[in-house]
Amino acid sequence: MARELDEAVIAYKAMLAGILDNRPSGTRQRLASALGKHRSFVTQVTSPTYDTPLPARHLPTIFRVCHFSPAEQERFLLAYDAAHPGKLPEAGGGERLRPLTLMAPDFGDDKKNRQFDEAVAEFAQKMAALVNGGE
Repeated sequence: MARELDEAVIAYKAMLAGILDNRPSGTRQRLASALGKHRSFVTQVTSPTYDTPLPARHLPTIFRVCHFSPAEQERFLLAYDAAHPGKLPEAGGGERLRPLTLMAPDFGDDKKNRQFDEAVAEFAQKMAALVNGGE
């Protein structure tokens, strides 16, 4: 049983590592910043060679920062649930997300563009919490 769970963790981590490898340079650092963690934490929770599990509470942030497609998100959640049965609903990781595309100004500076994008994403999360009765 433990061997099956280890293989299930390896499966979702390999999937996540593959998605990250196909994203632009700097995505791991942006993910670390969005999670409020060190880049080494991102390495530990995304690398199949480390046994550190990925906390379910981080899934929505990972999906947003890494720009998971709906199909990628669905496949990942199935793999994650196989590794950690019953953890998604308890931790809120099963939150449904949908892509939202906006036309935004290009500030001609990657750092400014990223800060703008993160501020808009944070605003959307706060508005959703308000609509759902949160603070």
